[in-house]
Amino acid sequence: MSHSLVHRVCSALTVGAGVTAAWIVAGPDAAAAPVAACPAPGATTVSAGDATSQCSASSVGGSAAAAYGMDGTASADAGATSLALALARNGGTATAQSSFLSGPAAIALGPGATVNATGVRPGLAIGIAGPGATVTVSGVDGPTCTGGVGFAGDFQTLQGCLSTR
Repeated sequence: MSHSLVHRVCSALTVGAGVTAAWIVAGPDAAAAPVAACPAPGATTVSAGDATSQCSASSVGGSAAAAYGMDGTASADAGATSLALALARNGGTATAQSSFLSGPAAIALGPGATVNATGVRPGLAIGIAGPGATVTVSGVDGPTCTGGVGFAGDFQTLQGCLSTR
């Protein structure tokens, strides 16, 4: 993978994460719950939270992780030369774990929404779950979407899933 391609992919993931985070913070019930913010660029470990909003993020040198919980629980863990993003809102639980050259993003929006996104191969992956949905991206097998409205796209396996119920 060329340096230029890696730079473009990282830029696209950063812009997408920023837009999603802005949407979460500016949502209609943004004042209802505090935001737990855990950015972890470089070799860092961060955790924050209160009774309803929790987050934790850790990364090693040369990587970055970020987790944001707003009335939800988010956790991100980035291994060497990778990115991990987890966003949870309104009762959701999001977990993202990455390893070498991977970039998983987990977004859980609503009560009972659960996303587990794992990056084990080079490539980006995203999982988004609505209320009651469970989305899993393993990076090895195709993603699974069950229980509610959910979506996943995984460039590690070149597969995806969609649940509309």
